[in-house]
Amino acid sequence: MYKVVLIDDEAIIVEGLKKVVEWKRFDCEVVDTAFSAAGGTKAIREHAPDILFTDIKMPDTDALTMLVGLKSEFPNMQVTVLTGYRNFEYAQEAIRLGVTRLLLKPSRMEEINEALTTMIGNLEKTKSGNESGNEPRDDEHSANSFIVRQALACLEEKYAEKLTLQDIADHCYVSQWHLSKLLNKHTGKSFYDLLNSTRIKAAKQHLTDPSLKIGDICELVGYADTGHFSRVFKKIEGVSANEYRNQLEV
Repeated sequence: MYKVVLIDDEAIIVEGLKKVVEWKRFDCEVVDTAFSAAGGTKAIREHAPDILFTDIKMPDTDALTMLVGLKSEFPNMQVTVLTGYRNFEYAQEAIRLGVTRLLLKPSRMEEINEALTTMIGNLEKTKSGNESGNEPRDDEHSANSFIVRQALACLEEKYAEKLTLQDIADHCYVSQWHLSKLLNKHTGKSFYDLLNSTRIKAAKQHLTDPSLKIGDICELVGYADTGHFSRVFKKIEGVSANEYRNQLEV
């Protein structure tokens, strides 16, 4: 039996899908339902479903971000989006990132059945070792690349905060382990190397302001300890923060 998860903030949609679709006919079983992105993420991590039906716009978050994170972590999971969100570019982005079908609400039963047939066909190809047309991509438009871009953008925005890998992983709806693997693969650096590089880059900008003391800059870029800041700065730049500032004045 193929495991199915249904996610929609409208309970009537979820219950309708659960009852109306002839799941057994497709050798499928609905193993869980959820009504939010957070609940959906939990359900998918718990059950690792083969098939997901989900809305793409929910009140608690932009579900596309959730969807991409989960698709990156569960690349063989087949996804059909049911949505009332009529934005062509948004739909294109969803398809590029690995969605199998995107159906506008209200969807006709034949559309849902066709989507199920296609998703099961893709799963069968995967099982038989023939992934043509469904092979996980890793180009600039893939889910993995999208997650890395999201993570780096979040890091650029929040580097001055007390930031951890878990914080970024939660933002991208992926596990710490998966995000760490993606960052290493796409950038060749660990999360903490990227965080330190971002902080030191910002520190260099602050060093151009003579009114700021080194201790002030240390706090501005997210370091709680001046000694640690100094060691990281010298490791990355090859000179101390004071030496770097003096070079600017020459």
